[in-house]
Amino acid sequence: MDMHTVVVGTTGTTAEDVIAVARDGARVVVSDEALAAVAAARQIIDDLAAKPDPVYGVSTGFGALAVRHISPDLRAQLQRNIVRSHAAGMGPRVEREVVRALMFLRLKTVASGHTGVRPLVVETMAAILNAGITPVVHEYGSLGCSGDLAPLSHCALTLMGEGDAEGPDGVLRPAAELLAAHGIEPVELREKEGLALLNGTDGMLGMLVMACADLARLVTSADITAALSLEALLGSEKVLAPELHAIRPHPGQGSSADNMLRVLTGSGLTGHHQDDAPRVQDAYSIRCAPQVAGAGRDTLAHARLVADRELAAAVDNPVVLPDGRVESNGNFHGAPVAYVLDFLAIAAADLGSIAERRTDRLLDKNRSHGLPPFLAGDPGVDSGLMIAQYTQAALVSEMKRLAVPASVDSIPSSAMQEDHVSMGWSAARKLRTAVDALSKIVAVELVAATRAIELREGLEPAPATRAVLRAVRAAGVEGPGEDRFLAPDLAAADAFVRAGKLVEAAETVTGPLA
Repeated sequence: MDMHTVVVGTTGTTAEDVIAVARDGARVVVSDEALAAVAAARQIIDDLAAKPDPVYGVSTGFGALAVRHISPDLRAQLQRNIVRSHAAGMGPRVEREVVRALMFLRLKTVASGHTGVRPLVVETMAAILNAGITPVVHEYGSLGCSGDLAPLSHCALTLMGEGDAEGPDGVLRPAAELLAAHGIEPVELREKEGLALLNGTDGMLGMLVMACADLARLVTSADITAALSLEALLGSEKVLAPELHAIRPHPGQGSSADNMLRVLTGSGLTGHHQDDAPRVQDAYSIRCAPQVAGAGRDTLAHARLVADRELAAAVDNPVVLPDGRVESNGNFHGAPVAYVLDFLAIAAADLGSIAERRTDRLLDKNRSHGLPPFLAGDPGVDSGLMIAQYTQAALVSEMKRLAVPASVDSIPSSAMQEDHVSMGWSAARKLRTAVDALSKIVAVELVAATRAIELREGLEPAPATRAVLRAVRAAGVEGPGEDRFLAPDLAAADAFVRAGKLVEAAETVTGPLA
C-alpha cells in the first residue's frame, strides 16, 4: 500500500493513521484478516439471536430499557430506532476532521472482531470515509459514557442513508443522495449492529490524538520563543546547562532546556547587561521556562500513552470474546481519556500563561533592560505592541477558564442506569479551543521577541535566531517601525506557528529539536 492508504486490521490503529485519515484524507482499506474475524464474531451473534434466552443488545432493549425481551420480528426496528432516537445532538456542527476521526476509530473497533457486526457494515463504513462523505455531528449530546452516543449516532444515521451529510465538495445534502451518488447502498441494520455503532470513546479519542500532535509542535515552538525572549532580554543561558537539569531528572524539562540551549548557541546577546550592571538572576518566566514547558511535555507523554492504549482497544458493550462468550462490560466509560484531556488543558494554560509573562516583560521599559516602551517606534506617538499583549492576556484568561476539569462533573442519565459519566467529549471540545488559543499566544510572543531582538542594535543574535527572523519576515510579519494595522501581522504569525514553520526555521540551524 502507498503512503496515502491506511489498512485497518484486528489489533487497533496508530495516532499517525488517525491523523492521516482525519486531516489528510487517506484512503482506508479493511484487511482480509479483519473481515474474517468480523464474520466469525457475527456468526456467534446470529447463533445467540436464534436462541430464546435474552442477550443484551441482541434481543433486549438498551440502558434502563434492557429488561424487555425483543421478539425477532422487531429487532431490525430496534436497531434502527436506537440510531434515530440517539441522533439527538444540538448546537454548532463539529469540525470535519473530528467527524472523520470519529468514523475511522469506530471502524477500527468494529473491524476488531469483538462487536458482532456483519462484514457489510464494516465495508460500508470504509466506503463512506473513502467517498469523503462527512455526517453532520453536533457539539452537544455526549456525556462520554456508553460511548459518544449522539455524535456516533449521527454517523450511524448516514450509514442508514438518513439525515444530512457533507459531500467531498463541502455541500450539505441528504445522506441518501450522497450515498447514491457514490454507489453506496444504505445498510439495513440487524441484531446488535445499531448498538455496536454507538458504544465507544471514538470522538474524545480522535480529538485527543489530534490535540497531542498539535501540542507537541506548540511545546517545541514555545521553547523557541522562550529562547528568543531570553535573548532579547539579555538573559543568561547558564540556567540551561544540562548538568543543572540532570539533577532534577524530569525528561521533559531536560528536553526543553536542550532545545533552548541549541537555539541560543552562538548568541551575542545572552549575558549582556544594561549599563554593565550585573544581573544575579533572570525572572522566573525566563529562568523557569524549561521547568514549565517540560512539565507540559511529561503530561503530553502520559496522554500519548493513554491514547495508544485506547487506540489498541475494542470498546463496545456487549463484546464478543474469543471463546464465544458475549459479555456486558463497562469499557465504554471515558474516564481514562477524559482525565488526560483535562490534564492537557491545564498544561496548555500554564504554558500560555508563562509566555504572556515574557511578552509583558519585553514591553515594559522598567523590566526590559533598555528596550523602548511597548517596542514602539516613537513611544507616545506609537503604541507598538501594547494591545497585542492585551489580546494575548485575553487568550490566557480564556485558557484558564478552559483548564477547569470537565471530568469531575458527572450528571446521571438514563433513569439512573448510567449514574456516573466521564464528560470526556466536553473535555475534548474545550481542549481544542485551548490548543487554538495557545498557538495565538505563542505567535504574539514570537512577534514581540523578534521585534525586540532587531531593536538590539550592535549585538548579533544566534544563528538559529537569524534563521527564524528571516523566515518570519518572509511570512509577512513585519519588524520594528511606526504603528500599522497589526491584526494581519498577528494572523500571519499564528499561521506561521500553526503550520510548524517556526520549528522548521530553527531546525535549519539546530537540527531536529525535541
